[in-house]
Amino acid sequence: MTETVIRVEHLSKKYIIDHQASGGYSTLRDQITEGVKSVSRLFAFGQKCDRPTREEFWALKNVSFEVKQGDRLGIIGRNGAGKSTLLKILSRITEPTTGQITLHGRVASLLEVGTGFHPELTGRENIFLNGAILGMSKVEISKKFDEIVAFAEIEQFLDTPVKRYSSGMYVRLAFAVAAHLEPEILIVDEVLAVGDVGFQKKCLGKMEDVAKQGRTIILVSHNMLTIQDLCQKSLWLHTGYLKQYGSSHQIIASYLQASLETSTQKTWTDLKTAPGNEAVRLTYACVRPENGTPNQHITVCDSLVLEFKFQNFKSGAYLNVSLQLYNEYGILIFETAPVYETGWLNRPFPNGIFKHVCHVPGNLLNNGSYRVVFSITENQDELLYKVNDILTFEIVDSMKNRAGWYGAWDGAVRPILNWETELISSDEKLQSVKIF
Repeated sequence: MTETVIRVEHLSKKYIIDHQASGGYSTLRDQITEGVKSVSRLFAFGQKCDRPTREEFWALKNVSFEVKQGDRLGIIGRNGAGKSTLLKILSRITEPTTGQITLHGRVASLLEVGTGFHPELTGRENIFLNGAILGMSKVEISKKFDEIVAFAEIEQFLDTPVKRYSSGMYVRLAFAVAAHLEPEILIVDEVLAVGDVGFQKKCLGKMEDVAKQGRTIILVSHNMLTIQDLCQKSLWLHTGYLKQYGSSHQIIASYLQASLETSTQKTWTDLKTAPGNEAVRLTYACVRPENGTPNQHITVCDSLVLEFKFQNFKSGAYLNVSLQLYNEYGILIFETAPVYETGWLNRPFPNGIFKHVCHVPGNLLNNGSYRVVFSITENQDELLYKVNDILTFEIVDSMKNRAGWYGAWDGAVRPILNWETELISSDEKLQSVKIF
C-alpha cells in the first residue's frame, strides 16, 4: 500500500490586518506628527482617541487532504485563494492557526524569489548551506554539486554573492538545488514564471524525472496545461476553502468553466463610461454565428463573426485594429488584423463611429472556451487602447465531420483539410498471409 507522505487536517490560517483611520500613504512628516500625537495621548486621560482598526482575514479555512508517495499534486485557484499560504505552511515557513499537518520525508521548497538563500554568501556556499538544511552531508552534496551548477547555468558566477544575481539566475540556482538534492517532497510555486521559456521547459522535464523516481511533487501554477501535463491530481482552492480535489482533468475542467463567464455581446450607450480613453471609446462588441444572433450556440462547423464598433476622437489619425483569440488554457490561437481590407488601410480616420467585422471560417476552431483581446493602435505601433477578454464564448461540438472518430478531438484547432485516398495495388492472396 502506498504510504501517505502529507496529511493535512482541518487546516486554517488567520492574519490580522491593521487599517489606519486616515488611510492613504504616509509621508515622513505624517509619521513625525503621528509620533507627537502618540506622546500627547499619554497625557490625554479621559479623552477619546482614534485608533487603527483591526480586521481578521482567514487565508485558509478548514482545509483537509492527503497526498500519497509519488503523487504529483497541482494546486490551482485565483489570486488570493490561499495557494501560497498553503505552500508556506507545508514548507514550515509559517505556522497554521488551527489544524495540523503531518509530513514524512525531507521537503525542498521553491517559493518566492530570495527564499532559502543567504544574500551575502556565494552561489557555491549557498548550495552547501541548502544541502545542510536538508540534512545532507558534505560528501552527498559534493556528489551532486557539478550537476547542480551545470543545470543552473551559472558557472562563471558561482563564486559571486547571490545578492548580485538577477532574478532569473536566482531562480535557476534555487530550482537546481531544490530538485537535485533528492528531497522526498518537492514544493514549487509560480516562481518558475520568472525564468525564460527554455529554462521553464528544462524545469518541467526535471520534475518529471523526479516524479518517476517516486518522489512527491506539489506545484502551484496558473498555467493549466502545465498542471494537466505534470500532475495527475489537482486541488482547487477558492477564497481559502478547499473547493474540489481529484483528478487534474476533472478539476481543471470545473475550474475553467467556473472562471470563464460567457459574454457574447456588449453595448455601451454612454461614451463617458464606455471602455477607452480620450482617443477612442468602444460602443459595441459581439460574437455570433455568421447567419445568427449573439445568443445562439456556435458549433465547430459554424462560420462566426466578431464585430466591434468604436468612436474615434482623433481626427486624421492613422488607426489599425487587431484581435487575439485565446483558448481556455491561455494558448494564443491566432492574432489577426484587417491587412486585406484596403478601404481604410493607410488612410486617415475622421472623427466618427467605425465598425470592424472579422469573419472566421467554420471547421477551424476546436470545441472549447475562448476569449478575445481587442486592440487599437495608431501609426502601426503606438497602442491607443487594449481591452482583455472583451468577449468570451463557447464553441460546442456538432458531432459532424468526425470521419468515424467518436472520442475527444485533441488540438487547439480542428480544420477539415484536403485528403486523397488511392488504392495502389490489390492482391487478394495477401488476405491469407499472417503478419506477426
